[in-house]
Amino acid sequence: MSIRSFLPIALALALLLPRALGHQHHIRSDSNALAQAPLAINGIPPSTRAHWMRKANEALQHVHGDPCPFGAFGAAIVNHTAPGLGELVCIGANSNRQTGDPTLHGEIAAIQNCTRVLTSPSGPYNLTSPAALAAFSQLSLYTNAESCPMCASAIRWAGFKEYIYGTSIDTLVEKGWGQIRIGSMEVFRESFDLGTATRLIGEVLTNETDVYFGWQYDLEAECPEGCGRVGSSCKAGGE
Repeated sequence: MSIRSFLPIALALALLLPRALGHQHHIRSDSNALAQAPLAINGIPPSTRAHWMRKANEALQHVHGDPCPFGAFGAAIVNHTAPGLGELVCIGANSNRQTGDPTLHGEIAAIQNCTRVLTSPSGPYNLTSPAALAAFSQLSLYTNAESCPMCASAIRWAGFKEYIYGTSIDTLVEKGWGQIRIGSMEVFRESFDLGTATRLIGEVLTNETDVYFGWQYDLEAECPEGCGRVGSSCKAGGE
């Protein structure tokens, strides 16, 4: 089934939230370690979630030609109504340093790319603008790190069906990253007026995503696969 088949589906759905989420600003217990769980969520098994989280990691190479950029935040947007593993609609990667745009985080870049893909007259969908907006309600956004409040808000405004992240904000802070310490769950809890549903699934495949964010502020940390230490940085093909 394609995105087009689902455009008439109503957007006004109840907000779906994971259970037992004792949220705090600094140390939060809203993790859902799906990579180790034998449960399928929305009919999608953990192995499929892991596949697409790896695609979010791989977006770094596809966008920047570098598997270990400093701001290693990658995203993939997927249509799970398509058969099999689903259909990759678009990808994005943090491009602050490449463009000078401080808002161009991986999730924002992916949403912008998907808008172009969905509405392109020469593309596979060729949707009108209203139809493209409606199509987001059938798509899932995978990001290798938990979204900042700006990106989490964008995800809710877009009305994605699902939002799946890898490394948590708490882990990013522990590894030295400066963050606005408002977790995605808090943003989602305050978005109930929007009238759309987005299921949040957190800390998926962290055994593979965490390494992308550990080396920048720790000279002893390992580099991501395909990269090695060159001075204080991780570089593709380094030792």
